[in-house]
Amino acid sequence: MKFVISRDALLKPLSLVSGVVERRQTLPILSNVLVVLDGQSLSLTGTDLEVELVGRTIVEAGAEPGETTLPARKFLDICKSLPEGSDIKLEIDEGKAVVRSGRSRFTLSTLPARDFPSVEESQSSSEFVVKQGELKRLIDRTSFAMAQQDVRYYLNGMLWELSKDVFRVVATDGHRLAMCSLETNIDVSEPTQVILPRKGVTELARLLQAEDEEIKVVIGSNHLRATMSDYTFTSKLVDGKFPEYSRVLPKSSDKIVVGSRDELRQAFARTAILSNEKYRGIRLVLSDESLQILANNPEQEEAEEVVSVDYAGDSLEVGFNVSYLLDVLSVISGDTVKLSLSDPNSSALLEEAEDGDSLYVVMPMRL
Repeated sequence: MKFVISRDALLKPLSLVSGVVERRQTLPILSNVLVVLDGQSLSLTGTDLEVELVGRTIVEAGAEPGETTLPARKFLDICKSLPEGSDIKLEIDEGKAVVRSGRSRFTLSTLPARDFPSVEESQSSSEFVVKQGELKRLIDRTSFAMAQQDVRYYLNGMLWELSKDVFRVVATDGHRLAMCSLETNIDVSEPTQVILPRKGVTELARLLQAEDEEIKVVIGSNHLRATMSDYTFTSKLVDGKFPEYSRVLPKSSDKIVVGSRDELRQAFARTAILSNEKYRGIRLVLSDESLQILANNPEQEEAEEVVSVDYAGDSLEVGFNVSYLLDVLSVISGDTVKLSLSDPNSSALLEEAEDGDSLYVVMPMRL
């Protein structure tokens, strides 16, 4: 195998594919990236057996086809360190890969391409096409609520739900829930639910850079595959039952507060400075046209903010983890936010005051 390619054409797919490769591996081959040259089409593949990513690019004419595997991190670091606009020449010589650029020369060890594992195909059950920007919006608005290393492994991921003409994603860690829906042309015989693991969600989000380009998603019995012009992404699905999220949505919230998203976010951020560092608890005291935000900590320090809001009704005092509220106010858009409450022991529902496509549930704290 021998080819010449510009550094800039190689760097982007190589860095995205290398992101999938785990630094610590039990199998040496999994630290490598599979390099396959067919004609002028160069494909790079990285996998950790859970997630697989294939990136494609074009090399200069006169290349000799072939395949090998190279150490992902070292190959990426070499390409990053070379000057912008330079050309990279790679050839395989007696089981070693020789990388040349200008007056630089590097020799890398290789492992046989035949030993490189591939994520097995599974029977596809449903497929749909959306714009990359639409899918990125769904992920960006919900991914912060995924659990991290929870023993309830099905929470360490994101629910994708397909029903007639609606694509919905939901994430929860048991303390808060984020949901975002997209009305699009989806034709499924029956509603489908799958759970994409946390790593799959973060790696897919990194790929979604061309807002108006389409992405085709195929869901199988235990895999999800997303195909774009230059990349093919495959992830195993989490084998588990996601909680019935509809039962978590507050139904009878009679205290509706509407306020400036920016004012509330700044007030929460300032109050958070003096909240308990471990529990991050703040108290909201609601009265006519005003929301008082209070925080204190074990050092007897206190913070108080008063924000004008649109509210008329009974007064209410309720505690929340301020980080959860700030996370929501950071991802939603619009000038105003709607907060629905009922009593000190019930969850709060947050959404955009104008017609939004997202809902957020935050459980209260006892303070």
